[in-house]
Amino acid sequence: MSDHEQKILAEIERKLAEDDPTFVEQVGRTDLYTHLARRIRLAAVAFVIGLVMLLLLFVVSVWFAVLGFAVMLLSSVLIYRYLGQLGRDQLRAMQEDGALSITGLIGRIAARFRTP
Repeated sequence: MSDHEQKILAEIERKLAEDDPTFVEQVGRTDLYTHLARRIRLAAVAFVIGLVMLLLLFVVSVWFAVLGFAVMLLSSVLIYRYLGQLGRDQLRAMQEDGALSITGLIGRIAARFRTP
C-alpha cells in the first residue's frame, strides 16, 4: 500500500477504536483458531442433540431416529474436519490454555455477561 493509503487506514482504525473500543478488543483477540474451537463445541452439542433424538424419539418414529443418526454423523464429520484444520500443535496449546475445557467455556460466558 502507498503511504497515503496507510495513513487513511490508520485514521480509520483510530476512529473505530475511539467509537467502539469493545468491538476492537473482541476482534483483536479472536483468530482462526478461536472460530474453529467454537465450531467444534457447536458440533459437539449437535452430536449430543442427535444422540438424544436417536434414543428418545425412536419410540415415536423410526424416521426421527434416522434423522438423529444423520445429525450425529454430520456433526462427527464436522468435528473431524475442524480438528484437522487446527493441527496437532495448536490443539495441544489450546488444551493447555483451557480453551477446549468446559470450565474455560463457562468462565468465558460469565465474563461476557459481567457489567464493566
